[in-house]
Amino acid sequence: QAQLVESGGGLVQAGGSLRLSCAASGRAIYIYAMGWFRQAPGKEREFVAGIDWSGDSTYYADSVKGRFTVSRDNIKTTVYLQMTRLKPEDTAVYYCASGPNSGEPYYRSAKYNIWGQGTQVTVSS
Repeated sequence: QAQLVESGGGLVQAGGSLRLSCAASGRAIYIYAMGWFRQAPGKEREFVAGIDWSGDSTYYADSVKGRFTVSRDNIKTTVYLQMTRLKPEDTAVYYCASGPNSGEPYYRSAKYNIWGQGTQVTVSS
């Protein structure tokens, strides 16, 4: 069973950029679809972005389209979320998750069966 570990979170000013990484510990993740979700204080968890096993198909929430980019490295072992033009409303704990390529759509939490511990992103005004 894979363990997912996020990194790259931190404090950034509005308009700035951060790149989050999600790497597997224990098993490779190259065969899985991957998703990024976030949860802000007092808010429900929401979908941010997803990517299929090959890295050729990507999916984004409307709130981040044009600002965030999800990608995979060449050997499909690490997934990235490049965040640009960050806004205070992007402040949240960001989670990566893995699941099957088929089945539930990428925006549904139920698609994913392995989740990382989360990394905090704070965007200051």
